[in-house]
Amino acid sequence: MELFITIILAVLLTLGVVTVVKSFKKKQLVNAQSTILLNKIKKVCKFITVEGDFAEIYHYEDVKQKFLKLITSKKKALVVINAKAHVGYDLSKIHLKSDVTKKKIILEHFPQPEVLSIETNLNYYDKSDGYFNKFEANDLTGLHNQAKVHIKAKIPESGLIQEAQKEALDTILLIETIVETIGWKLDYSALKIEQTEKKLLD
Repeated sequence: MELFITIILAVLLTLGVVTVVKSFKKKQLVNAQSTILLNKIKKVCKFITVEGDFAEIYHYEDVKQKFLKLITSKKKALVVINAKAHVGYDLSKIHLKSDVTKKKIILEHFPQPEVLSIETNLNYYDKSDGYFNKFEANDLTGLHNQAKVHIKAKIPESGLIQEAQKEALDTILLIETIVETIGWKLDYSALKIEQTEKKLLD
């Protein structure tokens, strides 16, 4: 009889230990899934939603003066800028939190759309050097930088930012798809509260 009770107790003890170990391993797995998932979303980083083409004419002129400003030398160029601007979302700026007990990723904050990149192609016309003021390699680099600044200033009035805002839901659905690949859920109800608060402040 005592042997029988001992065997039952041993079996119950073994089952208890196995259950605790399995529970611990499951918790470790869920925590690992959470970390991997958050990293996976952040690795997407920049998500382009809208692309715009620009063609602008830019007048460049540089005047140098020498000998007590008695002699001036001017270099100038007519530059045609063909540019492609990419507007979208930097996903590294989103605020995410994981709820491992419910296997849920909570999206607490979603950033505003921004200019992610500008590709420029410059064609020079009516390019002329001054006598002691000639075009050099660093001038062309400077022109490329000025061209990007010039195009960036045109983007707000182009409507690209507004178009990108319309694509915000598609971007969130992309994140939701990533989350669902391992059986988790995305909760973005906090964004509705954030939008309501923003409207009240405006």
